[in-house]
This record gives sequence, structure tokens and C-alpha cells, in this order.
Amino acid sequence: MRQNRDARLRSDAQRNRERILEVALTELTHSADAPLSAIAKKAGVGQGTFYRNFPNREALVLEVYRYEVQQVSDAASQLLETCPPDRALREWMDRLAQYAVAKAGLADALRKATCSRGSLAGLGYDAVSSAIELLLRANEDAGAIRPGITSDDFLLAIAGLWQIDPHGDWQSRASRLMDLVMDGLRAGAPGR
Repeated sequence: MRQNRDARLRSDAQRNRERILEVALTELTHSADAPLSAIAKKAGVGQGTFYRNFPNREALVLEVYRYEVQQVSDAASQLLETCPPDRALREWMDRLAQYAVAKAGLADALRKATCSRGSLAGLGYDAVSSAIELLLRANEDAGAIRPGITSDDFLLAIAGLWQIDPHGDWQSRASRLMDLVMDGLRAGAPGR
């Protein structure tokens, strides 16, 4: 009986943690200075539960960022399981654009949380780079894109994404940019 109770407690704790992260993403996207007490209240958890999971603002903000990056990264393999490589890559690019632009409000919270650490370089880079490599290799193997493109090449090609105003018509601008990048990746592909 104790094992069932422990499993139930762990699943409750996991749900609490995920609820806190979801609420924190929304609140921190709206305001980098959202009070932690308000996040806990909206997540439906007590202060003790909140601080047991996230002892300070920096820990919360960095975990929200890691969680979101992991969601985008995990989508690469999920899309490859259900779509042809070129469609998986293009759909993943849309998800990356949505993450990059729609979550732009989180950037202030990240800057404030990491100002003592210097920069955001490296936070989540490996996961995103691995997802890009997975998608690029699948497309290269299928002959859908030109050979030899690296994740660094890809990131340079989509760098304009971070220049799009998140308060304007970012969806159509991001989609147009991703279409242009996809067209460039296809140019010179053996299968074309």
C-alpha cells in the first residue's frame, strides 16, 4: 500500500511542478517582475510547495526556459515519426518561430534572472542543436535538402526570427521567413 501512496504523491508533486511552470510562463511572459506569490496562487499551490520546487526567482525562470526549450526540442523526433522529413522540418520551424517570438516577453525575465551569470549562451543550446541535427540529417538522407548543412548554418539562417516584433503581425512574418529558409535548404537537393 505504501508504494501506491508514494507513487500518488510523486504524481501529485509532478503535476504541481508542471502547473507552476505553466502559470509562470504565462505570468513571466506578461511581466518579468510577476510576484512569485501570485504565480503560486494562480497555480493553486501553497508557498511551501512553490519554494520546495523553486527556491528563488532565478531557479523558476531558468526552469521555465529549460522546460520550453525541451518541448520544442522533443517535437523534432515526434514530428519525424508522423511526417515526411521535409514536412517535419518545416512544421518544427513553425514551432520554433512560435516559441521564439511568442515567448519574447520571457526574455526580460531571463535577462534579469541571469544578469549575475553573464549571458544565456549555452542554456538549452545543446537540446535545440540536437533537434536541428536530427531533422537536417533525416532530410539530407531523404534527399530533401542540400547536403552538408550544419545546425550552426541553420541557426544563422533563421537568426532573423529574433528580430521580428512580437507585438506586430509576427505570425505571417515568421512564416514567410521560415518558407524562405526552407526554400534555401531545398535548393541544390539531390531529390529535386
